Amino acid sequence: MAGQQQFSGPLSGAVAQLCASLEPQVGPRTAAGLREVVRRLRSPLQVAVAGRIKSGKSTLVNALIGRRVAPTDIGECTRLVTRFSYGTVDRVELVYTDGNRRIIPFDADGMIPAELGDFSTISHLEAYLTNAVLANLTVIDTPGLGSLDAASVQRTEAILGTEAGESGESDELDRASASAVAGAEAVLYVVTQGVRADDQHAIAAFTAATASRDAGPVNAIAVLNKADTIPPESVEGADGDVWEAARKLAGSQADVLKPRVADVLPVAGLIAESAETGTFTSGDADALHRLAELDDADLETMLIAGDIFTSWECEVPAGVRARLLEKLELYGIRKAVDAIRARPGISAGELRRTLLAASGLPEVRDKLGKVFATRADGIKAAAALASVTAIAQASGDHGERQRVHDAIEVLLAKPEAHQLRLLEALTLVVSSAVAMPDDLAEEILRVGGNVDIETQLGMPGAGLEQLTAHALERAGWWRSFSTFGATPAQSRIAHVVHRAYFLIWQELRTRAGVSR
Repeated sequence: MAGQQQFSGPLSGAVAQLCASLEPQVGPRTAAGLREVVRRLRSPLQVAVAGRIKSGKSTLVNALIGRRVAPTDIGECTRLVTRFSYGTVDRVELVYTDGNRRIIPFDADGMIPAELGDFSTISHLEAYLTNAVLANLTVIDTPGLGSLDAASVQRTEAILGTEAGESGESDELDRASASAVAGAEAVLYVVTQGVRADDQHAIAAFTAATASRDAGPVNAIAVLNKADTIPPESVEGADGDVWEAARKLAGSQADVLKPRVADVLPVAGLIAESAETGTFTSGDADALHRLAELDDADLETMLIAGDIFTSWECEVPAGVRARLLEKLELYGIRKAVDAIRARPGISAGELRRTLLAASGLPEVRDKLGKVFATRADGIKAAAALASVTAIAQASGDHGERQRVHDAIEVLLAKPEAHQLRLLEALTLVVSSAVAMPDDLAEEILRVGGNVDIETQLGMPGAGLEQLTAHALERAGWWRSFSTFGATPAQSRIAHVVHRAYFLIWQELRTRAGVSR
């Protein structure tokens, strides 16, 4: 086994060491599964982009990657799972249902080709790109849920692990093991303004996309896509502002989707894709400068609707306006014109950055960093332990299962591994596997779903002495609850939360000692 520097952090390294120590003690199939778990631990965090058909998943994927490579029109490619990973050479690999692979080039526009051959024989696509963003994050684009044909749904479930299926990774792996290690570790769920209450069930359908653990606020966030198309008059309190309407709508959607997701953020995926992938050109900027010179009354009339914008008589050719509309929608065009009128000398590059900021993508990336990147070690380690457990359960050897179970318990007993216990407790509460009173469930969500101590304790801006006293008080409360007021299942959760508060108290005491 290589050193821990190859992993996201010490927890991932500890799980890899556990797998290494178990490998000589188990049979060939289980050993193969453990090696696959270690391989995954060395890989970047894998995030599945999920959602319903026509929610704009592929457009958002292109924006996140910074390159327009994922097809956005309904076709064969959008019915396949595509994993985007870092590579030293740009290429696409077709992975067939029999495990064979074939390398194909991107098309002339730099996108995944529309024609892939016999579609029924393809399991999924592996796209390798030199984009630096993929060095630390693997993005998985999925078909729309609850909409396409049954075969597409099966492909999605198989590659993400929601059913037993062939992974194509190793002939040594049995179906259960392949399923256990195939899943993504985090979920970015895409909704639109027409969100339905059963979107929460759709998120739950991606349980195995997080390695057989329910998606929750630690490893799942949602975005309200196409936020720029929301009529502001349809949202109370928006005061005619499109983005304020989007924020308020995202907040109401968060109430529906929580606690499955950490947050819901508005984003204009099409504008983000155009601004971030090079689709927005200097020619587009020139056309926008010309539009900014139009009479106010004419421009306001043109921006009422897309068909009026493209058919109105003006010096900017209709074809040019149609292309602008395809790239920016009316909202982006208005934002660009406003920026030009405020700064007539604004360059094409500055205009692109203005549009990027207006798209909401920077906020989504920031949340991805806070929810996923900063917790990658814990997320990957917890997912890996779930995979190890699933692999052991698939074994027919009772002694082998017990050895794996005992080794995991030894690891989890270590203070440095308590974060994994906390993530497990959080998952049990979020999934309602263990019922807790609402106020206690909210407290567990806060402690387990955040990384900074002030937020964990619910005391932003508090001083060190206040934080220390509160952590100790809550540690004592949870210890008492575990003994006197809890059911057996609740008691196990309470012990974990008590320990979390105690470790926070120790950390704060250490800080106090250092500051003296």
